Amino acid sequence: MCGIAGIMGSQRGEAIKKMTDILVHRGPDDSGFFQDNDIALGQRRLSIVDLHTGRQPISNEDDSLQLVCNGEIYNSPELRKQLIAKGHRFKTETDVEVILHLYEDFGDECVKHLRGMFAFAIWDAPERRLFMARDHLGQKPLFFCQKDGGFAFASEVKSILASEIIKPEINLEGLWHYVSLRFMPDDHSMFRGIQKLPAAHSLVFENNQIRIDKYWDVEFKNKLKASEAELTDQLDELLLDTVKGHLMSDVRVGSFLSGGIDSGVVSSMMAVLGEKNLPHFSIGTREKQFDELPYARMVSEKYGMEAHEKVIEPDLIHTIPSMIYHMDEPADPFGFGVYLVSEMASEHVKVVLTGDGGDENFAGYDRYFGQRLVDYYCLLPQWFRQGVVKKISDRIPESFGYKSMAQKAAWVNEMSLFAGGERYAQSLGVLRFTHEAKRNLFTQSAIQGLGDPSSSEKILRYFNADNADHVVDKMLYTDLMTRIPDHLLTIGDRMTMAHSLESRAPLIDYKVVEFAATLPANLKLKGSNLKYLLRQVATRYLPEDITKLKKQGFRFPLGIWFRTDLKNFLLNLFEQSRFVELGIFDKAYIDQLLAEHMSGKVDHNYRIWVLLNLEYWYRMYFEGETVESMKVFSDQLA
Repeated sequence: MCGIAGIMGSQRGEAIKKMTDILVHRGPDDSGFFQDNDIALGQRRLSIVDLHTGRQPISNEDDSLQLVCNGEIYNSPELRKQLIAKGHRFKTETDVEVILHLYEDFGDECVKHLRGMFAFAIWDAPERRLFMARDHLGQKPLFFCQKDGGFAFASEVKSILASEIIKPEINLEGLWHYVSLRFMPDDHSMFRGIQKLPAAHSLVFENNQIRIDKYWDVEFKNKLKASEAELTDQLDELLLDTVKGHLMSDVRVGSFLSGGIDSGVVSSMMAVLGEKNLPHFSIGTREKQFDELPYARMVSEKYGMEAHEKVIEPDLIHTIPSMIYHMDEPADPFGFGVYLVSEMASEHVKVVLTGDGGDENFAGYDRYFGQRLVDYYCLLPQWFRQGVVKKISDRIPESFGYKSMAQKAAWVNEMSLFAGGERYAQSLGVLRFTHEAKRNLFTQSAIQGLGDPSSSEKILRYFNADNADHVVDKMLYTDLMTRIPDHLLTIGDRMTMAHSLESRAPLIDYKVVEFAATLPANLKLKGSNLKYLLRQVATRYLPEDITKLKKQGFRFPLGIWFRTDLKNFLLNLFEQSRFVELGIFDKAYIDQLLAEHMSGKVDHNYRIWVLLNLEYWYRMYFEGETVESMKVFSDQLA
């Protein structure tokens, strides 16, 4: 695990050390460099596999190829045996060296032989050719930029900015999509001119030209024909094998244990596979309705795990600057919990396994069943829904809690105005900024410059694809291609690496994804039972209280805090909004959102959170404010 960087151009020698140094949090154990007449490569290393000889960049037998890689190759032991049998000679014991020799044999197709999480670059000196690739689901990040004859790539945007090949400029189209979707779609970053290599894609830079190709996709139409019991056994066996592969390490491995099914299954399997006194890391809150620690303890006690728990007192306004610095973009409330539990875990281990991906693979979110609920609601005439039911639902008092009754009623009524993929696309932005809301938030001049693009198209592109027929599979495929790489795994990578901690997600291994896609949709969402087949596996490992528990997720009462403890902080911040000053956002509309929230009329906490983060992000990346100076700024506002 590490951070990687590279640059081609006249200033490469001066830039590469700056680019690499700024990634020290991704790899505090070591650094390495390579430079020739065309390119400079750099790497920061977090030593996990082959602690002594695994330094990068790594070259092949005749030094014609140079590799820098961030990640782990879980099938490297089998690949190494095959490559040695074919005559290849290895210089290290590290897992990622197999990539070099696969490239020698298979060229760009080498990536199709890998099972793991990775973002790598190979410099082919004889061909003056750079080949880069990112893993199937996007667990590891990779950004790039081409400008004025130069080319740079890195694990994080801040590394490319450090090269000074490009100056920071807001990507308005990316911003437009972000405030609706909660993530940066496709190849967007928050910075104009800096692109993200999408998951499951490779890039070739040759003769000053870029070519990007997709090397993997997932098919939902070919369903397995077996009994429920047989499929449960198959899933159990596959997950055990996958978790076993993810335990590859020369250092101690722990787990994140939230008290839910996904992390519970992964942690339990680790214990069953022989991880003695497994260290697990769990955090809770003093607000009992948000606390999952009691359920985490049930799993811990059942398997005799080494428990590390912390009841946190959230210091929101002082933590946001650190989160934004490591995200290079607005942070997410979900990331707050990951950041804090990673901070605790990093004091004990270098590697953790997580339950990320279980919901998107096996249908674990309320919105999957919610689409069916809306179908039933649509049996009522539209005039009755909008003229009678809406008036009644609008009078439901807002509790400002998680999934409040007022929010649910508003969501169902709003979604009934749409159908199919458009409904699903709208459902992802309804708690943030819908297309109509964005036309109020953005000034007319900003919209004219953008051309009023559709964020829904970023969702419909996948929902309407021809590789899935059932509506549940369409939703899952859409999430696997968007929310997984661009939201969930992005947060997981940045918040763990902020503390030099490697996270691994067995439930999003591409072999697991391919198997889940072959399961009948009614074994993922069975009636109103979410994540049905995974729950059946979970009954073999977890206490009944957990397998019957409704999904909660780690969260904070932001809606309440924004009306109480943080009220003055917010009002003071938005009185000096940089996005209003820049002519991007409309002040009157922001004032309206704040007034409605403070008065208790509408819970706007999701929207306010996005706007709050953008203000901090701009000051840090465009005005040179640091994490520490922003903490002082927060105190002044409060």
